[in-house]
Amino acid sequence: MPNPPQAIQDTVALNLSRIVALLLTGMFLWLIDDIVAHGLSGLSWEFFTSSPRNAGREGGIAPILVSTMLILVVCMMIALPIGLGTAILLSEVNHQFGWMTNLIRRSLDVLAGIPSIVFGLFGNAFFCVTLGLGFSIVSGGLTLACMVLPMLIRSTEEGFRALPVDYRLSAAALGLSQTSILISILIPAAMPALLAGFILGLGRAIAETAALIFTSGYVDRMPESLWDSGRALSIHIYDLSMNVPGGNANAYASALVLITLLFVINAGAKIIGYRWSSKRVLSA
Repeated sequence: MPNPPQAIQDTVALNLSRIVALLLTGMFLWLIDDIVAHGLSGLSWEFFTSSPRNAGREGGIAPILVSTMLILVVCMMIALPIGLGTAILLSEVNHQFGWMTNLIRRSLDVLAGIPSIVFGLFGNAFFCVTLGLGFSIVSGGLTLACMVLPMLIRSTEEGFRALPVDYRLSAAALGLSQTSILISILIPAAMPALLAGFILGLGRAIAETAALIFTSGYVDRMPESLWDSGRALSIHIYDLSMNVPGGNANAYASALVLITLLFVINAGAKIIGYRWSSKRVLSA
């Protein structure tokens, strides 16, 4: 039986792609519509500035937001330098280590697929117990850093590996050292990949629940330091929806805040990436 013409194959593939895109868009819009419809009425100035009351059924999420931001700051302050350094090691100096770089890549691929609750148990055993940090914002941030590092490293590494070899050869021909090439040429050129890994990692970290239950804790009071326990926004949503009868209204409002934060982070990263690319084009 003769194969169908290429034009028909292209049309079928295009229509299937459109159907899948419409289904995904429809699911996303349905989810957003449900959260906005139930959560928008619960948003107010008091909701953002007051503490939870009556097990979270009343009051706001001020200490929850502070704890969430502190956990994310600790996470990214640890993950970004380690992730960037490891990506440079794997992409730029891998010829000096041979089998070790392949082992690191395979290990990162395995770590990226490990369930978050396993990271939570590891964080509890290592950071909370072995290092004596207890249930704290630091423990939660360090655990999330371990979770997002595989994604961040692999994304940044692929960004470095995708850069044309001419960048390196031209800079070396001008007599630039490897450090100068990295700082002046390769890192700026790979910034979109670094931002992509940052967005993916931060998106996973801000919505994480299982890992933080065992490390940062449930306490819903305002944290006094990084060594104090703090409840993340995702844990607050889980607790209100699963353990607190009558807490669905505040759970929806908190979920709307969480999604809004994700949108703001993604939009901010895209704006930074666009301006960075524009500056590079203008300077070139």
